[in-house]
Amino acid sequence: MANLKDIRTRINSVKTTKQVTNAMKMVSAAKLKKAQDEMTNIRYFTSKLAGIIHDLNFSSDNQISCVYTEANKGKKVAIIVIASNRGLCGAFNSNIVKAVQSLINTKFQNENNQENIDIYVIGKQVEKMLKMRGVKTQYEYNDLIHTPKYDKTKILAKKILDSYASGQYNKVIVIYNEFVNAAVQNVQSYQFLPFLIPKEGEASRESMQYVLEPDINRIIYSLIPEMLQSMLFQVLLESQASEHGARMTSMHKATDNANELINDLQLAYNKARQSAITNEIIEVTGGANALRG
Repeated sequence: MANLKDIRTRINSVKTTKQVTNAMKMVSAAKLKKAQDEMTNIRYFTSKLAGIIHDLNFSSDNQISCVYTEANKGKKVAIIVIASNRGLCGAFNSNIVKAVQSLINTKFQNENNQENIDIYVIGKQVEKMLKMRGVKTQYEYNDLIHTPKYDKTKILAKKILDSYASGQYNKVIVIYNEFVNAAVQNVQSYQFLPFLIPKEGEASRESMQYVLEPDINRIIYSLIPEMLQSMLFQVLLESQASEHGARMTSMHKATDNANELINDLQLAYNKARQSAITNEIIEVTGGANALRG
C-alpha cells in the first residue's frame, strides 16, 4: 500500500486539476452564452434572406439561375473544414476528422486518388490531426475561428465564390459541428456550391408578391452571394458555440471524475492511516509486554 505522503501528494494534485477544470467549465459557460446570442441572430438573418430568394424564385415565370446555382465542369472539389484551435473539448475535433476521411474515401474517392481535392482548414487542431493521418490540407484560415468576424469571413467566402465561378471547382462542401445544445453537437456535411434553390412545389409557404426594380435576375445575382457569405459566417458561429458547449461538458465531466478520484484517494488515505496507527499500537503493546516479561 502507498505511504501516507504519496497519497496526500496525489490528493493535492487532483484537487489542483479539479480547480483548473472547474474554472475552464465556468469560462466556457460564459463564452457559450455570448456565442449562442450571436448564432441566434445570424440564423434569423440567413433564414429571412433565404426566404426572400425562395419567394423570388417561385414568383418568377422561369427558374432562376446564376453562376453560383449552376453546375460547372471543374475537376476539383473544395472541402471547407471547420473545427477548433484548442483541445480539451471531447470528441469535437476528432468527429470532424472522421467525417472528412469518410467523405474523401467514399463520395470523392476518385478525386482524392487524382489529387483533385482542396481542403480549406479552419482550426489548428483538425489541421494537425488531418496531417497526422496523411490528409493534405491546401489552405489554412485558423484565425477565423478564434473570434469570427463577418468582414474576415467575407474574404474567404469571396475567394471560394470566385474560384467556383472561374470553373476551378465543380463542388464545394462544408463540414462543421452544428449546435443543438450544450451537450449535443451534430457533425454536418452540406453542399455549399452549387447553391440549391428549391424547385416549384418545395415551398413551405405561399410565395409573397414583390415589386422588383430593376429586374429579378440582377437582384438574384446580388442576393445569392450575400446569402452564401452569410451562410459561411453562420457555420463559423455554429462551430464556435458548439466548441464552447463541448468544452463546458467535457470539463464538467472532468470535474466530476476528479471529485470521485479524490473520494477514492481519501478513502485509501484513511485506510492507510488507520493501518499505520494499528501497527504503531501493536508495536507499543509488544514493547510493553516485552519489558514486563
